[in-house]
Amino acid sequence: MENPKLNERRQWLFVILAGLFVTNAVTAELISNKLIEIPIEGWFFGKKFGPFVTIVGILPWPVVFLLTDLLNEFYGQKAVRRLSWITAGLIAYCFLIVGLSMSVPAVEIAGSKLATNKAYDLVFGQAQAVIIGSIIAFLVSQLLDAFVFDQIKKKTGNKFIWLRSTGSTLLSQLIDSYIVLYIGFVLPGAMSLETYFEVAPTNYALKIIIAILLTPLIYLGHYAMKRYLDSKHLA
Repeated sequence: MENPKLNERRQWLFVILAGLFVTNAVTAELISNKLIEIPIEGWFFGKKFGPFVTIVGILPWPVVFLLTDLLNEFYGQKAVRRLSWITAGLIAYCFLIVGLSMSVPAVEIAGSKLATNKAYDLVFGQAQAVIIGSIIAFLVSQLLDAFVFDQIKKKTGNKFIWLRSTGSTLLSQLIDSYIVLYIGFVLPGAMSLETYFEVAPTNYALKIIIAILLTPLIYLGHYAMKRYLDSKHLA
């Protein structure tokens, strides 16, 4: 027989994690119209590498990685798939609202620091070009991540959390990093192929590095959620 308090905890925890998941995914798409430099430099086999250039939208993705793995672990592949489809729909809705906001002319007041039409369209205009690539890349990568995570878990059971976490990210983000940049930036002419082949590998490499560095947090989150959902700790 299910414990009502435990069931309520599971539901509320899912709502919170899902909310964080959606917020970070939508934010990542909205802020991607900006290139940043990652000040990491070094030498590898006599060749200098870095600093790296990538899109600023990479910043919220560590949270998405972490939440995807935790949701997969405690709520299963089906829940992640449903949440991914919902999030894709919300990303499309967000872009729709942004598009409508661009069609409304701004009232420009002398001395005001609010955005002019030109400045507003420059920032959010590119977001409209990225919408198709963003949604396709997000859906494909998330569904692939959930599938690979589930397959590894079936083979290893509850062992090797790091393996299913990093392994699923390796494949899913390879697709995400290349699809979204090509469809969203190269096809509309906002990014040259030369820049694309510089930014895409960097974007992917950074996501993998981040995923590896997040491994301790995966274990910490796993422990915290198990403890929170343990009936022994119910008040």
